[in-house]
Amino acid sequence: MNMGMNMGMNGFGMIFPLLAFLLLIGIPAAMILGKAGYSRAWVILAFIPMVNLVALWVFAFAKWPIVDPKVKTPLSQR
Repeated sequence: MNMGMNMGMNGFGMIFPLLAFLLLIGIPAAMILGKAGYSRAWVILAFIPMVNLVALWVFAFAKWPIVDPKVKTPLSQR
């Protein structure tokens, strides 16, 4: 009696794609967030469906902590 629960490869069929997704999305997103002055822990939002799209728009139009609002140049370039 299979009952539609075909796990494929003894249940390990989704581990490789999941790890690949975490590496391909998580690491670059964490690096971008860190360079923008945000905590890299915000990368968790990238893995929550629909929340990731909202977070992308919020981060895109928010004032980044790494930029000094008076000078309009990144602090790292001074």
